[in-house]
Amino acid sequence: MVKTAVNLCGVELKNPIIPASGTFGFGYEFAELYDINLLGSLSFKGTTMELRFGNPTPRIAECYEGMLNAVGLQNPGVDKVLSEELPKLKACFDGPIMANVSGFSLEQYRETVRKLDAEPQIAWFEINISCPNVHGGGMSFGTNPEAAASVVAEVRKVTKKPIIIKLTPNVTDIVAIAKACEEAGADGISLINTLLGMRIDLKTKKPILANKMGGFSGPAILPVATRMIYQVYEAVNIPIVGMGGVSSAEDVIELMLAGATAVEVGAANLRDPFACKKIIEDLPRVMEKYKIEKLEDIIGGAH
Repeated sequence: MVKTAVNLCGVELKNPIIPASGTFGFGYEFAELYDINLLGSLSFKGTTMELRFGNPTPRIAECYEGMLNAVGLQNPGVDKVLSEELPKLKACFDGPIMANVSGFSLEQYRETVRKLDAEPQIAWFEINISCPNVHGGGMSFGTNPEAAASVVAEVRKVTKKPIIIKLTPNVTDIVAIAKACEEAGADGISLINTLLGMRIDLKTKKPILANKMGGFSGPAILPVATRMIYQVYEAVNIPIVGMGGVSSAEDVIELMLAGATAVEVGAANLRDPFACKKIIEDLPRVMEKYKIEKLEDIIGGAH
């Protein structure tokens, strides 16, 4: 009997599969399709201090082996997330959840986390300093080691729960930023977020996205994710949550061998709402195929 359980920053998960923020709503929407309690956890929709309508449309563009999105962190704001969204999730999911938090200033990051910290079901904070779709914040914190570290230090003031920093791949040296986050007190690193991309409509001769550029995700970015997870694993001593192009149980194994403790599934959920369910159900078969008895034993196994 294979064992799929993993331990992420002291929290036991029945399996490493976590739907990625922005691709799974607040979770309860998917509970209408299947029992989401089979998930290891879920990272709910990126939450900011105030309500955000996001970017103008069109926000989505198709690509070969992937997609572009420029949604722009649309969400109802932290107060409504606490009063309306999380109670609906709690009614259909009894496992630990990951709170994905975004901000446009250190104060916004700190205050959003402070408000969410009182929710007992939240086991970790996934702090997004890597969104390529917003102006005046987001990715700007994640492209500089000192700025990234300052977010970690500010959030640490208001929570004792594990802080996992979500990094952008749109940098020259991902390792330097990951190390700066670890030194500032981060408990884990989450990577990779989307790559910055663009498409142009040949008929209009203009960018397809109203935002001009957006986040490129999907199967095509898996090799980039694998490389960056591998590099960061060799440089830090804290757990990694891997993501980027995952669409199969084989992909999960690959990212874990590179160094991921848990694996998020993003764009695949938008193509197939049953993607996470299928991956979890297929994990035992793939583990047996590659003679893996315990998933925890293969973390970083490619090094």
